Parts: sequence; C-alpha cells; structure tokens
Amino acid sequence: MSLVLGLLSHTLSRVLRYSGLRRGCHAPRRQAMEQDKALEVYDIIRTIRDPEKPNTLEELEVVTESCVEVQEIGEDEYLVIIRFTPTVPHCSLATLIGLCLRIKLQRCLPFRHKLEIYISEGTHSTEEDINKQINDKERVAAAMENPNLREIVEQCVAEPD
Repeated sequence: MSLVLGLLSHTLSRVLRYSGLRRGCHAPRRQAMEQDKALEVYDIIRTIRDPEKPNTLEELEVVTESCVEVQEIGEDEYLVIIRFTPTVPHCSLATLIGLCLRIKLQRCLPFRHKLEIYISEGTHSTEEDINKQINDKERVAAAMENPNLREIVEQCVAEPD
C-alpha cells in the first residue's frame, strides 16, 4: 500500500510540475534557467556566417537574443525554438541559413533538446514551405549528404579564428 501511495505521490507531483499548476514556488528559478539556456543557444548561433556575405547572422540581425526561446519540457530536457529573420523577403538562402542553425545547434548544444526552427512570421514570401523543410529530419539528412551543400554549411558554422 505504501508503495502505491509513493508512486501516486511521485506521479502527481510530476503532473503538477509539468502542467504549470505548481509553478508558484519554482517559477522564478525555472524562468531564470530557461533564460540562461536561451543565452547559451544565442551564443552558439550568433557566430554563424551568412552564406553570401562576410558577416555573421548576428551582424546582419538575422538572429537576435529575442529570437531564441527555451522551454523546459522534461527533466533536463528543453524545447529550443529559433525564429530567424532573413535579410529580404525573397531571400534565396533562407533554407540554407535554417540548415546552418540546425546543424550548429545539433553539434554544439550541451543539453538534451528538441529543436524547432522557423522563419519569423511575415518576413519571407515562402516561409511556410521553408519552415517545413528545415524541421524535417529526413530532408536535413539528405541535404547534408550533398557534398557541395555540406561544404557550404561547414564554412558557415566554422568558429571564427
């Protein structure tokens, strides 16, 4: 009987914690941790180079601190959401930029995560199609099998000297 009560208590506390019903006492600490993780993510992606220009995505304001959102979705697991803004609404390299963001984060994030990358709403003429493409694991894997594309991605995600 005590085993059942212990399991029930443990399950109920997890449900309450993840549902947000018990956030009162943990909300500031959780929020601070999520903000720290978001800054950590931003530090990783800000140095990615633009495929066409000699600038970083940060310098071109394609990514900013406010474009990164992190939410705790489990014990030591996080949902990372990136919303980037192409330099022009018809940017032909938006998919490649999204691919660079995904590859760099997959390689560099030091914590368990689920990754969602989107073009900021209303900033690209084909944002819906590009969002589907950069969040499809099979398409990303296929793109990285292309040696020419892989070389461009590697150049963009390489750390500056």
